[in-house]
Amino acid sequence: MTDADWMDWIARAKRRGQAPALLTLLDAIEPLVPLLAQSLWVAQPLAGLWNGAPPLGALAELLEDRQGIERLRQRLMQAED
Repeated sequence: MTDADWMDWIARAKRRGQAPALLTLLDAIEPLVPLLAQSLWVAQPLAGLWNGAPPLGALAELLEDRQGIERLRQRLMQAED
C-alpha cells in the first residue's frame, strides 16, 4: 500500500468520523502492536483469497516501525484539507 493509498484510507476514515475511535484504538493496542503486526503477516495469505482485501503486509510494515505508527497517528490527528 503506497502513501497515497494510506492517505485515501485516512481521508475516508475522517469523513466517516472514525479518526477519534482509530486514535483511541491505536493508543489502547500500542503495547500489543508488535504481536499484531506479526499476526497480520500470518493472516496475509488468507486475506488474499478475497478480492479487494487490503494488503495486510503493508499494514504490518507500518505497525512494525515505531515511526510508521507515529506517522499514522499524526495523519489521523491532522485537520482534513
